[in-house]
Amino acid sequence: MRRWGRRGGAADTAVADRATAGPPVQKGLVPERAAPERPVGEPGGPVAEAVPPGPGEPPLSPALRMTAMALAFAGMVGFAVVLARLTLEPSAASVPLTHTNVRPGDSIADYINQGTFRDTVKQLGGNILLGVPFGVLLPVLVPRARGLIRVVLATAVVMVLVELVQGAIVTGRAFDIDDVILNSAGALLGYLVLGRRLGRSVHPRRRHWWHRLRRRPAPAPADPGAASRP
Repeated sequence: MRRWGRRGGAADTAVADRATAGPPVQKGLVPERAAPERPVGEPGGPVAEAVPPGPGEPPLSPALRMTAMALAFAGMVGFAVVLARLTLEPSAASVPLTHTNVRPGDSIADYINQGTFRDTVKQLGGNILLGVPFGVLLPVLVPRARGLIRVVLATAVVMVLVELVQGAIVTGRAFDIDDVILNSAGALLGYLVLGRRLGRSVHPRRRHWWHRLRRRPAPAPADPGAASRP
């Protein structure tokens, strides 16, 4: 008779049952409830992250915007005075040297081929620098003029008018289409370097057509157990 074998099997079964059953549950204990989530910004709650202003949201207060626009206006007035003195003052000594140019590139080629290096830099660089203030100040002063194409077109229109006045009534001055091209290039340079950033920092960002194509994120589903929490 092998009774020890039957006893050993029963003992092993009891041990296995206790191992799988886990620790005994104590009566009278209530499981802990999770602490309720606190709103953003309250003590102990999550910290709100800084979100940059989106399209249409003003990045500055109205007072700061008006101050920036007033400074841009003062700068534009000063630039207009300098522009008038450089372009609209008569020059009798230049009468034999001036001629009307309506073919793009002719005057630029003359500056490069016939003049000295100093004269070339003076003529080309001077006309380019003359257009830089347009690219820097227009985006701040005129919000609707923001944009690469708009700044270049506005500069070209103003400088064409200046060249027409030069050729019509100013002694020693003549219309030159290359001056308009160089001035517009200067405005383009000023806008890319500084004007674009200044315009975005002062005025709300423009709403482009691709902003309407972006899908708005769906609202988060409401938590059904939030109302029953203490």
